[in-house]
Amino acid sequence: MRKRSLLAVLAFSLIGVCAQAQSAMKIGYADVDYILSQMPESKQVESDLQATNKQLQSQLEAKYTEYQQKLQAYQQGAATMLDAVRQDKERELAGLEQNIQKFQQDAQASIQKKTAELMEPLTKKIGDMINAVATEQGYTHVLNGQVGGIDVVLYADEKYDISDEVLKKMGITPSSN
Repeated sequence: MRKRSLLAVLAFSLIGVCAQAQSAMKIGYADVDYILSQMPESKQVESDLQATNKQLQSQLEAKYTEYQQKLQAYQQGAATMLDAVRQDKERELAGLEQNIQKFQQDAQASIQKKTAELMEPLTKKIGDMINAVATEQGYTHVLNGQVGGIDVVLYADEKYDISDEVLKKMGITPSSN
């Protein structure tokens, strides 16, 4: 009998502790993509990335044009070329193809590096502001509403969305979605 009453007291104590822990937890969420889209700096980053992409694209087009011209010249004269000259031209064309492929890979890596470099200060600023808003409003946890267009928070009451408060903390007037 004494064991049962001790178990009952222990169970009620455990339930009380769990209930108290749940009531102390305050969870909010923020849509980082939305916040980023509202930041004036993100428009400058997008513009810089487009300029870099355009520059790389024009360089690639120049390389491809050179390749096309040399390929056309080879095809027109291949029948009359000596074997040694034809083999030399074929090696040259193969080298140009490899250069184009390498340039494409390097350009893609360059764009990714530039994107990370330009976005890092913005994501840090967003993170700092989320921390500030969460601390001021007493949130114990703040989740991201979406990651890469995929919902992370499957359901949340909109009153716990702190995205607009984060924007206001940054001095940005949120536009309506």
